[in-house]
Amino acid sequence: MAKVRVAVIGCGSIAKNRHLIEYRANQQVDIVAVCDIVEERAKQTAELHEAKAYTDYKQLLNEEDIDAVSVCLPNYLHAPVSIAALEAGCHVLCEKPMATSKEEAEEMIQAAEKNNRKLMIGHNQRFVPSHQKAKQLIESGELGKIYSFRTTFGHGGPEGWSADGVDSWFFKKNEAFVGAMGDLGVHKADLMRYLLNEEFVEVAAFVETSAKEKATVDDNATLVMKSESGIIGTLAASWAYNAKEDNSTVIFAENAVVRLEDDPNYSMIVQYTNGEVVKYELGGIQSNEEGGQTTSHVIDHFIKSITANQQPLIDGYEGMKSLNVILAALSSVETKQIFQMEK
Repeated sequence: MAKVRVAVIGCGSIAKNRHLIEYRANQQVDIVAVCDIVEERAKQTAELHEAKAYTDYKQLLNEEDIDAVSVCLPNYLHAPVSIAALEAGCHVLCEKPMATSKEEAEEMIQAAEKNNRKLMIGHNQRFVPSHQKAKQLIESGELGKIYSFRTTFGHGGPEGWSADGVDSWFFKKNEAFVGAMGDLGVHKADLMRYLLNEEFVEVAAFVETSAKEKATVDDNATLVMKSESGIIGTLAASWAYNAKEDNSTVIFAENAVVRLEDDPNYSMIVQYTNGEVVKYELGGIQSNEEGGQTTSHVIDHFIKSITANQQPLIDGYEGMKSLNVILAALSSVETKQIFQMEK
């Protein structure tokens, strides 16, 4: 089988430390071209991966014969660049959040369908072994009725990891559109939708910019969410967890409490109401602090969806539904009311 010819648009940290490394590790991929508006960054990345360097993504799409594109750009560029790549006949893996509005997300989905191409959004939390095991337990009925949850994603902020440090686009509202809530919170919104296999119908949120002096976006956010069947829980996203990253989820059910990525030794602990405790060593969730996320399984899943002609697990519709939770939270903040989501 011919290799999947790939281009990566945006050569910042997410491309450098995840997409390009994982593409390179995949035997079915040939990295053909890379693009970044910073010419030196594009050239260095191209040299490292034996690819051609571009500073204009439109020129890249016009000149190169490519099958698939990773869009690793500031949030406000996700939709226009993804749509351009889809229109050029490429399958697209877009970083999260997929867009800055529901309208943009719908346009991306329409472009994928019109051109018969795959659109996948990079929500890697679904591929974490403990999360997949928890989903199996929930679906089996072993936990009984699910009552509540709390889920958290926080670290010291993107300046320690982003290519541009404290000057990063992450902190600029006109480029990022949202802060910690879009960077981290959307991952957890997607995870809870995946685990519970339900949509959220009501969202209330509080956000604050208190930890990052120059930021024009939120750096701390807490959401209260209610699902279709009445499961209620909290989602916290923060760039102010300075001592240690927290990427944990706790699910409270009729027959057990399930703790995910909440213990330094066990990736999942199930505490049953009868007193039994089961501890799972499934391989911990990867973090940017500990050697990067080089086996997130996102790239492999994307490539397989192309080669096997399968629908990606997180397609455009799934990405949009998770984005909608964050958009609902923004509406709640603006109106100071509980936001009722569309069914």
